[in-house]
Amino acid sequence: MDPIDFISNLPDEILGKILSLLATKLVVSTTVLSKRWRNLLFLVDNFDLEDSPTSGFSAFLEQTVARFNTCPIKRLSLNGRHYASSRADRWIRTALQRGCLELHLRSQYLDIATLSINTLVRLTLSDRIYLQGRVPHAGTVFFPALKTLSLGSVLANKDMYEWLISGCPVLEDLFIRDGCDDPPTWKRSVFSKSVKRLTVYFHHPMSVRAYEDNVWFKTPSLEFLDYSAFVSQGYTIVDRMASLVEARLDLRLWVSTVSYDSDYDEKDFDVYRPYDVFGNVTSLVAGIRKVETLRLSPDSLEAFFFCCNYMPVFNNLRNLSLESDEEKGWQALPLLLNNSLNLHTLSIKGLVHRVTSRCGDVCPCIREKKSGMCCLSACRIKVLEITGYGGSLIELKQMRHFLGKLKCLETVRIGIERDSNNQNLRANLRTLHRASSECNIQFI
Repeated sequence: MDPIDFISNLPDEILGKILSLLATKLVVSTTVLSKRWRNLLFLVDNFDLEDSPTSGFSAFLEQTVARFNTCPIKRLSLNGRHYASSRADRWIRTALQRGCLELHLRSQYLDIATLSINTLVRLTLSDRIYLQGRVPHAGTVFFPALKTLSLGSVLANKDMYEWLISGCPVLEDLFIRDGCDDPPTWKRSVFSKSVKRLTVYFHHPMSVRAYEDNVWFKTPSLEFLDYSAFVSQGYTIVDRMASLVEARLDLRLWVSTVSYDSDYDEKDFDVYRPYDVFGNVTSLVAGIRKVETLRLSPDSLEAFFFCCNYMPVFNNLRNLSLESDEEKGWQALPLLLNNSLNLHTLSIKGLVHRVTSRCGDVCPCIREKKSGMCCLSACRIKVLEITGYGGSLIELKQMRHFLGKLKCLETVRIGIERDSNNQNLRANLRTLHRASSECNIQFI
């Protein structure tokens, strides 16, 4: 039977959508297949110029696109390392003049005036882009429609960097990634009246000097915060974060805290912050106290204990999610549970943690316990979720402690590791005493 070209028989509009999903170099190569494909390029609205092109291909592509000077360009992804500065600027201007909605740029010198446009909705600047030009006057609106901004290793002076964020009146999603480059590029501040979702990754493990200045947040509309960084000297939260619903924190300490677990005196439990541990997260923790969902890394738990002057009350907290690590302690967990009176769900990934002298009675690790009511007994937690359960004696002991102390439990969900003896572990867990008669154990 003769082969049938089903793809070529598709309508032009559908072929244009298909071609827009392919690498631009491949799209251009289809124009030589047949007359049927020669004019389909004007239907392509997505240009990906990340691959290293030859000068001949680049010139051919520009000439081809220029012939269709009325076709829209919705998305342009451009690697400036592969193009001369003048050619890269020409591509950017062409895309913006044709109503570009998404612009993703990498590694080049860029004059900020080149980006002046009313239609841009999503902008990504990464791979050590050097921003040049004059900083607009305060209050100038440069990106009136921009909703998503991603900044990775953007080199600019402080005024330019801060204006790039604050000059977007409808900005909703802001992503900042700065790690391992020298010097750091993030200016340790975010000022935005409109941003709702903020993600910051700021990691320079070899440079404590990068964290000596306060980190400033003025984000009154913020609803979601994902912050991953080594602890800074301090934090300033302007106008608080009254709209915050969910926070994910990965706060890393500069030193091991093992030495602070020795010589523990029960009467000094409330005075727990050593004077020589670098960083102070007190204002940051207080700033997120109205969250409904809080997710903490193992390092964050230790930062809450060693770098926070006091534990605020989390009246709105309903969902607390923790990730455990065998080298990190649970020192802050009893303080956090005591100050989360309306906590509904506690989720823990892994139960094995470093045994410390300051975990209180939230775990059965310490040999001698102070008499009286366990902090777990006062908790109103209704749902307990444990994932990565391996069934070791330490984990079984911890589960016995949880089930025997949490009086309001209704549902316990346990995810058992694949390599474990599933049936045996389930049988052992079902035999444990439960303080709540309503407690139902489920395996996920």
